[in-house]
This record gives sequence, structure tokens and C-alpha cells, in this order.
Amino acid sequence: MRKRERENPCGICGHYHKYEEGEVCGICGHRMPVGVEKSLIQVSAFPSEILPEMLYLGSYDNASRSELLKTLGISRVLNVVPACQNLYKNSFTYHCLPDSPTLAFDDAVDFLEQCEKDKARVLVHCMSGKNKSPAVVIAYLMKSRRWTFDQSYQWVKERRPSVDLNEVVLQQLQEYAQKIQTAVEASGGGGALPPISDSGAPFSFGFTNRTNVAPAFPAFNTAAATTSIFTRADIPPPNQFTFGAAAQTENAPQNLVSSGPDSVNPNATDVSMDGS
Repeated sequence: MRKRERENPCGICGHYHKYEEGEVCGICGHRMPVGVEKSLIQVSAFPSEILPEMLYLGSYDNASRSELLKTLGISRVLNVVPACQNLYKNSFTYHCLPDSPTLAFDDAVDFLEQCEKDKARVLVHCMSGKNKSPAVVIAYLMKSRRWTFDQSYQWVKERRPSVDLNEVVLQQLQEYAQKIQTAVEASGGGGALPPISDSGAPFSFGFTNRTNVAPAFPAFNTAAATTSIFTRADIPPPNQFTFGAAAQTENAPQNLVSSGPDSVNPNATDVSMDGS
């Protein structure tokens, strides 16, 4: 098998065959339907980073690129679709969800929490990375971060715009969110999950200030501000301003030394020179 074929599995069935050229898969018999655009099948070669240096979301094509995963530091893989083969068992730690119409959210969350505890980077993938695997990631954020469904969905959608949950998976997620809500209320652990606030306060997505100390911001033009060093209250503004060497007026300050050939500048340090 050529290297190109090994690195480009079918985006539909996951097996290696020339699906772009209409070749029938020798394993499952799959063939790309006539008229289907290649852009609908081709996906990005890079997974989406959901949580920095921890959680990644992608497709089976992403999971099939071992060198890319190693470059990203990913050591564990959560396979949401059992039909997808685990290709590199000697290089990565795999965890597969059971083949069931209902997604095993609790099973997936337990595995992801263990990955976070071990500080291991993990890739969550399904076939296309658009439906089931994003649902698992959203469920993890709701339970581990105590975010609402809307907050979790928005967080994932912004980092992977191709996410497209179908009605069945969406219903399962909503039921799982209600399950988490009921468990939180029963345990008395903080009451209801916080809704998105409209008060204008910044939304931190659970990353709170550990010291509970408000950050210091510089205050400008406030009453408590220190007087500027450029403010000289002891120097009144001039009453009259003239250009050139004008004669002294009646309003001239009395403490100024008059000018003349015999006048002495008290601040002068130079020695006067004889003009003769």
C-alpha cells in the first residue's frame, strides 16, 4: 500500500481506498456517491484545540496522522465511534465508547477527567468531528467546568466552526445537562448552573481569580490622584507679556534685579571680563 493511501483514509468509512476517484472500497463496499463535491468530504488535517495543551477535537482523518499527533504532544485518543479503527495502539492510549444509540457521556467524561488529572493531551474524534465527538466535548465542559449548555456549545463552536449537531445528539445533550443540574441541586453544591449574565460583567468561562483580589487598574483624573509635578501654584500667571527688551513697567515684580552695566547677577558663576 502506498504512503499516500495510508495517510488519506476515506472520510466516510475510514478505510483506505481511492474514494476521491470513485473506487469501491474492498472492505465495506463503500463508494462516493455521484455528484458529491470533494469539499464536503475533505476536512482539515489539524484537530481543533478546545482547552490549551489538554483537549483536542477532530475527525478520524486527524486521528490517522500519527506524526501530527506526536508533534502536538497528544498521547491519548478518545474514539467516540467504535467503527473507526484504532490504528496506532503501540503509540497512543485509546479509549472507545460502547456502540450504543445513546452516547455514553459519563464514560467519556471520566476518561477525559483522568487525562486532565494526568496532564496528558487527548484527542476526541468521531468520523468527521462535527457531531458526536463535539457532543462529548460539550458534555465534558458542562460537567467538569460547570458551564451551561449554551456556554459550552459556544466555546466549542468558536474553536471548531464545522460543528453541526443533529437533533438526536442535541436532545441527548440537553437531557444530560438536566441530569447534571439535578445532581448539583441534590448535592447542594452551589445550586443551579450559572446562566449567561446580561449585566455587562466579563464572562471568564470558569477561570476565576484564585486570590479573590480585584485587579488594579490605573486611575486617571480622579480626586485622589497625586498632584502633578508640573503644577506650580506659587507662580501666578503673567499680567502682561511683551516681546523684545521692553522697559520695566509698574507691574514688574519688585524682587527682580535691574539691568545695567553695574548690575550684578547673583546667580552668575562666570567671571566678568574687562572690555578694554
